Amino acid sequence: MNRPEMYRFHNGEKATLPFAAEEYADRLDGLREIMAMHDLDAVVLTSMHNVAYYSGFLYCTFGRPYACVVTKTECVTISAGIDAGQPWRRSIGDNITYTDWTRDNFWRAVASVTGTGKAVGCEADHLTMDRAEKFNTFLKPKRGVDVAPATMHQRMTKSPAEIALIKHGANVADVGGYAIREAIKVGATELEVSIAGRDAMEREIAKRFPDAEYRDTWVWFQSGLNTDGAHNPVTNRKLQHGDILSLNCFPMISGYYTALERTLFVGEVDDASMKVWQTNIDSHEFGMKLLRPGASCAEITMKINAFLAERQMLQYRTFGYGHSFGILSHYYGREAALELREDIDTVLEPGMVISMEPMLTIPEGMPGAGGYREHDIFVVTEDEPEDITHYPYGPAFNVVG
Repeated sequence: MNRPEMYRFHNGEKATLPFAAEEYADRLDGLREIMAMHDLDAVVLTSMHNVAYYSGFLYCTFGRPYACVVTKTECVTISAGIDAGQPWRRSIGDNITYTDWTRDNFWRAVASVTGTGKAVGCEADHLTMDRAEKFNTFLKPKRGVDVAPATMHQRMTKSPAEIALIKHGANVADVGGYAIREAIKVGATELEVSIAGRDAMEREIAKRFPDAEYRDTWVWFQSGLNTDGAHNPVTNRKLQHGDILSLNCFPMISGYYTALERTLFVGEVDDASMKVWQTNIDSHEFGMKLLRPGASCAEITMKINAFLAERQMLQYRTFGYGHSFGILSHYYGREAALELREDIDTVLEPGMVISMEPMLTIPEGMPGAGGYREHDIFVVTEDEPEDITHYPYGPAFNVVG
């Protein structure tokens, strides 16, 4: 039996991708401009976010490597045999399937597109030491260039089609928020409430995008002590009267992440908690007014820091005040150059999408203990930023159950 190193399994017809062919052509043109700037013959993209951004194919690694190889004329995804024809159907260009019969057939497939001895770009932040060694062994590049920062900056400014999809995502998050609010009651568990929100969002995504693949949508619904961290997983804790709650809805549409995050209370709010909650709301509203083109991330951060410091609350801030949106999730992707932190000097420009999400965490045992966070998503425009989050924040709507 012939056991090949690689083959083409173009099974079925091309599927409907998240964006039109012209959108992917524009992205590839931008990547080829980066290649021309660095005099590169090819680029080997290995991260989930960049493979999806340039080809449309969002892979599932399960311990196997994947790539999108772009040359001056080709865009080829490299996928494992276990996925059969799905990568071909879900990508804009060609696809090569590598086999498991011989170790490192993935790299042989990559080299079949790039050639050897060429100038090749890669994502240095995604290559382990082992993979970097194989990159050099199989491709034998005469020169390598890290293109990860340049591709990140390309992704940071969204196209009109991307903004339209992100707005759908924000609408879906609102649907999840309302479903969660309805499920909140004394005795319900974090898990039960989170399931209600997740199910509502997945059904809404299917309604809006009937030709999509459905994966990765999730909810972190936290209560009491479990609200102290922004990324604390769901538990089976039962809600109690007077609990502080943190609602976190994360719909995923073809790799695109959006979010809704709100502070709530079960039944009533004590005075100390109300004071902290209102302070965080005030900082949220103050920060929203700062998201203007021409302002730097560091500048915005320092102004909110000063706002909280005047109220003797800055010591309870736990992380940055917001971040970019696009192809990212809790286990891949991050446009780290567009985050509202002291060490980020990126200047806001029209077409960027960014959140405002201050959080204050009061330690257990202190009055008002818990984590307080509000989160709205904004499209930066030439003038006033567009808030695409519509679920209400604050005690008038979010003392429930």
